[in-house]
Amino acid sequence: MSALTVAWTGSPVSAAPQHTPTVPTLTWSDCQGGFECADAQVPLDYREPQGRTLTLAVIRKKAADPAHRKGTLFLQPGGPGNSGVDFVRNNYADLPTQLRDDFDVFGYDVRGVGRSSQVVCWDDPTYTGAVTAAKGVPGPDAYEPALRQAADFDQACQNNAGDLLPYVGTQYVARDIDLLRQALGEKQLTYYGRSFGSYIGTVYAAMFPKRVRALALDGAYDPEHYTSRPYAYDRPQYLALDGAMSRFLDWCKADQATCGFGDGDPRGAFEKLKADLDANPVPTANGGRANGYTLVYRLMFNINEGKVIWPSFGEALRKAQLRDNTSFLLRPPSPASFDFLNPNVVVECVDKKYPADLDRLQREVTTNARLAPLLGPAMAFGPPTYDHQHATACVQWQGEHTSRYAGNFHAKGSAPILVIGNTGDPDTPYQDAVALSRELDNGRLLTFRAEGHTAFGRSACASDAITDYLVDLKVPARGASCADETQPPPSEPTVAPPGTTLSELRNGVSDRVDRIGSLR
Repeated sequence: MSALTVAWTGSPVSAAPQHTPTVPTLTWSDCQGGFECADAQVPLDYREPQGRTLTLAVIRKKAADPAHRKGTLFLQPGGPGNSGVDFVRNNYADLPTQLRDDFDVFGYDVRGVGRSSQVVCWDDPTYTGAVTAAKGVPGPDAYEPALRQAADFDQACQNNAGDLLPYVGTQYVARDIDLLRQALGEKQLTYYGRSFGSYIGTVYAAMFPKRVRALALDGAYDPEHYTSRPYAYDRPQYLALDGAMSRFLDWCKADQATCGFGDGDPRGAFEKLKADLDANPVPTANGGRANGYTLVYRLMFNINEGKVIWPSFGEALRKAQLRDNTSFLLRPPSPASFDFLNPNVVVECVDKKYPADLDRLQREVTTNARLAPLLGPAMAFGPPTYDHQHATACVQWQGEHTSRYAGNFHAKGSAPILVIGNTGDPDTPYQDAVALSRELDNGRLLTFRAEGHTAFGRSACASDAITDYLVDLKVPARGASCADETQPPPSEPTVAPPGTTLSELRNGVSDRVDRIGSLR
C-alpha cells in the first residue's frame, strides 16, 4: 500500500482562494480484465479547495450494452477500510446482467484506504502482538490495560499519519464522490452502498439531495446515533452480534446431527472452548498462536453470512475443540486485516463524537460486555480492531474532527432513497435501517427477514428489487419485505475446494474481501 502522498498543486494558496474545488481530470488506462483505472486529484482539505491535493485510485468497467447505457453506477463497500477498487473487481462478474449492461460500474478507494493514502497507525508486528495477547475471556482487571492500549494506538496514529487524520471523515468522502460524479459527466448519482457504504451514501444525500438519482443503502446505519450518540449506536451492535451467535447456538442444540458441536450443550461448550484456548493457545501453521480472541474475531466477521454458514461453524468449532489449526476460526488476523482495521478505527474516531468522560466510558463498555456475554467481552476489552472496540480509542482521540459530518440527515428534496435492513443483521441492526428510513424525507424501507449482514446477493427477492430501483427507479411498495434466505444445508456444501468453507469463499479469512455474492 502506498504511503501518504499529499502534494502541492503548484503555487501557494492566494489570499483570496477559490472556493470551488477543481473537478478532477480522469485519464483512463487499461488495468486488465476489461477494467480501466485512473487517478483523481481532490482537495486534501475542502476548506482550502485550491490547496494541497490527495490522490484517489478509481476503477470502472464500461456498460456491456452501450446502446442502452443509463450512466454510471457507483459501488461502495463496507468498512470503513475496504477497498472500493477491489470491491468492483471482485464483484463485477456476479452483478445482475442488467446492471452490467446498463451502467458503467465504478468504484474507488476512499481517502485513507488502500491505494488512496492508506492510513497506518500500528504496523503489522504491533497489531500482531496486540491481537495475540488479547483474550476471548478477559479477566476482571481488563479495562485499564485496554484503555492504555487504545491510548497507544491513538498516539501511533498521530505519529504515523497525523497529516492525514483530520481529513478522512465522511463529509469529505461525500465531497469526493460529488467531484467524481462530475468528472464522470453524470448529472446525478446512482449508487449502491453496503454497510458503512450506506452511511457514506446517507451523508451524500444529506449534503447534495438534488443530485441524487438513486441510492440503495443496504445494511443501513442510524446516522444520528452513529454521529452524535455513539454509545447508543454501539450497544445495539453488541446486542445484535450476540443475538446472532445465540440463535446459531440454539439451532446447534436443536439440530445436533447437522451442527455436531457441543454434545447437547453448545452454549456451555462454546464458553469452555474460549477459556481453554486462552489458557492453551493453538500453534498455527505460520508460527503464530490462536486463542479465544482469535475465535471471537473470526466468528464476528463470518457470522455475517447468515444461516447458510451455520453447518460450517459447527464443523469449525469441532475442529477448534480438537486443536486442529485447519479450522478457519483459528486463523489469527493477518496483515491484510490490519490494512482494514487501521482506517476502520480512525475514520470512526473522526466521524463520531464520544463524551470525553473516562468514568462513563468504563461504565458503558463494562455494560456492553455484560449484556453480550458470548462475544462482547473480547471486543469490549480487546485492542482497537472492529466497530465494537472503538470506544476506548475514540474517547481518548486527540485529533481534529475537521471532516466529520454532523447532520442533519433529512435529504430534503431528494429522489426516493431505498433503505434495506435485515431483521437478524449481526453487524448493522435492523432498527438502524428503520430509523434511517424515517429520518430521510423520502426514504423507503425494504425488509429482508433473515439472519446475516446485508441483502443484495443473499436474497433473490431483495436483489431484484434493488436492481429494478437502480435501473428503472421502481420503488418497492411501503411495507415490502423478502423472506427467501437460504436455510442451513444438511451438511457442509460440497462445492467448496478442499480445505475451505463457504465463508472463506464469500468473505475471506486471511484478508478483508468484501463480497456481495453471486447475484445471477
